[in-house]
Amino acid sequence: MRLHLASGNLHTAAELTAFAQSDARLTGLAPIEIVSARDVGGMPEVSEDTGTFAGNARKKAWALREKLAPGLCVLADDSGVCVDALDGGPGVESAYFAGPKSDPRANLLKLAEVMREVPDQQRGAHFLCLLFVLTGQGDEFVFEGTCRGHLLHAPRGGAGFGYDPLFVPEGYSSSYSELGDAIKNQISHRARAWKKLAGWARRNPTG
Repeated sequence: MRLHLASGNLHTAAELTAFAQSDARLTGLAPIEIVSARDVGGMPEVSEDTGTFAGNARKKAWALREKLAPGLCVLADDSGVCVDALDGGPGVESAYFAGPKSDPRANLLKLAEVMREVPDQQRGAHFLCLLFVLTGQGDEFVFEGTCRGHLLHAPRGGAGFGYDPLFVPEGYSSSYSELGDAIKNQISHRARAWKKLAGWARRNPTG
């Protein structure tokens, strides 16, 4: 199965490709192929204004679909960190938490500052990933994954991206950044959503 990723983010494409290759080694089946939007002329401009992860992912999927030949499958991802003390925020606004033109570093530092005085017992949070598949026939499928944990008082670790240095998953004492890809790719929100998608793909190999 080939999925055209409705994103120009190379990190996301690499992470999903790593999941697909890992699945292939475990199952002995051909890996799902992830094709970045960059490889098909770039991702169209999309205003992520639906207010929901599913709505934003759906909007991105259909935007890329309009650029592709008929019958091709599209995969869209929308994800973010949801903080208990912020009533689930930044949530769908995670990519723009520090402003509409903010970068991941600015978003991370803003969240650390906003949470600076919040006590340990109120620093619960979870990452959520929504994977949206639009098949060649126009059918839509949604796969959701979450990872529960808490926020540190200051970022730790230089690996990963986005809010990874601030988030410690349940059962661990290290941040996403410190855990490394081998562990993170087993327990992350995106890994859990991918496992559901991969199971669906094995049952529907042609999409």
